[in-house]
Amino acid sequence: MRTITGTAAGVPYTALPPAGASDGPAPLVVTWHMLDAPRTDAAFAAALPMAGVPAWRVHLGMPMCGARMVDGRLDAAIALAREDALLAFLAPFTRQAAGEFPAALAALREQLPVDDEPVGVLGASLGGAVALRVLTAGKVPIRAVALVNPAVRVRSVVPLVEGLAGHPYRWTAEADEVAAELDFVARAADLAPSDVTAHPPLLLVSGERDHPDLRTDAAALVDALRERYAHPGDVELITVPDLAHPLADEPGMEPAPQLPAARAVDEVVTRWFVRQLAG
Repeated sequence: MRTITGTAAGVPYTALPPAGASDGPAPLVVTWHMLDAPRTDAAFAAALPMAGVPAWRVHLGMPMCGARMVDGRLDAAIALAREDALLAFLAPFTRQAAGEFPAALAALREQLPVDDEPVGVLGASLGGAVALRVLTAGKVPIRAVALVNPAVRVRSVVPLVEGLAGHPYRWTAEADEVAAELDFVARAADLAPSDVTAHPPLLLVSGERDHPDLRTDAAALVDALRERYAHPGDVELITVPDLAHPLADEPGMEPAPQLPAARAVDEVVTRWFVRQLAG
């Protein structure tokens, strides 16, 4: 499969061309990877290539990951997690990745033969929080949203990062406020406003062996959105057996052979995006 790498408004990406022949601009699906393995755009493209999707799949690099690592190492990102797991690490990463998306999208449309239609987005783990943040911002028309083991409530993610700091997280009023901003169950009304008649279809893929709190949050988000969607069937929850949180083996920095569990996820999201693009 031909792979294109580049930079769009300062954001590194790995792009895969549409399946099948195309006589003109093709649709676009943009992804944000995990901070677990696979933790770079190139590695994520190998884990979830979605080869059967008749759209460009552009995998964007998250801040301080892959080509944006400081001195080619993760040490600087780990230092931020140790400084403050939420205020210096998780929240700034999601804020920056979502904030830089409109400019990156404009640059991608100049660099690749993609159409001007609303885009599909996919986010995994913390990348899922980025996709949801993009949706709540409302700056970019979104055609469909897929989430894989997403960070739906950042408060549930903080304990998973505590090991880097070596002590329990010290919650403050500021941290509580930021956690509320990144609680997308509580913000279901922002994801699916009542004055909008057509909400983008949303697929949530939850690993059977993902962290229990993340699985609970995923189910809560699906329930909250189904209550608000005009067509509740447009919100789907699929559980993948034997899938833990990561989609690749450590260290997850470089493209690697697709694991069986990742292949199962790839098949699910491929079928779903093919169906959404056809519709």
